[in-house]
Amino acid sequence: MAQINPHINFNGNAEEAFTFYQSVFGGEFAKIIRFKDILSPEFPIPDNEVNKIMHIALPIGKNFLMANDVPESMGRTNENENRSKIAINAESKEEAVKLFNGLSAGGQIEVPLEESPFGAYFAMFRDKYGIEWMINFDPNDKG
Repeated sequence: MAQINPHINFNGNAEEAFTFYQSVFGGEFAKIIRFKDILSPEFPIPDNEVNKIMHIALPIGKNFLMANDVPESMGRTNENENRSKIAINAESKEEAVKLFNGLSAGGQIEVPLEESPFGAYFAMFRDKYGIEWMINFDPNDKG
């Protein structure tokens, strides 16, 4: 089966955001490529952007959370958009609480993590980097 790996664009703070995500999810970065790593006469990079992230990947389970910084020359990306969310299905209520507490720190909570009428625990929020998340744990979901 195909895997789906979320990819986020940042305005120059991808490394900071991913250090934060690593503190919540754990693990080691699978790959970090900076713009200076791809610098060439065919692909010149301004001095103020050479250390920004061209690609970063953090393994989470069997998938990856990936990102990059968008060079200023390409325009700004909207980190506070309202149409896309990263959805997490936690394996336990404890994991859901840990992820919610970690990722929502300093962010804006839209729906706090609590038990829904159908028995699942659910939350929806925007983290301090403007990225929207949904966390779900359903103790009745057997796979």
